[in-house]
Amino acid sequence: MLDLLKDLWGYMRERKKLWLAPIIIVMVVLGGLLLLAQGSAIAPFIYTLF
Repeated sequence: MLDLLKDLWGYMRERKKLWLAPIIIVMVVLGGLLLLAQGSAIAPFIYTLF
């Protein structure tokens, strides 16, 4: 996993595509939020965000 992050950061830095970083961070945070709320009581409230 750490190698993947290093490679991704190296690619973005080399190709001057740093604008991808916020998009990737938001996607990871939303994915984690959905995984954490999948079986909990707050799931209906999170799904209303989408």
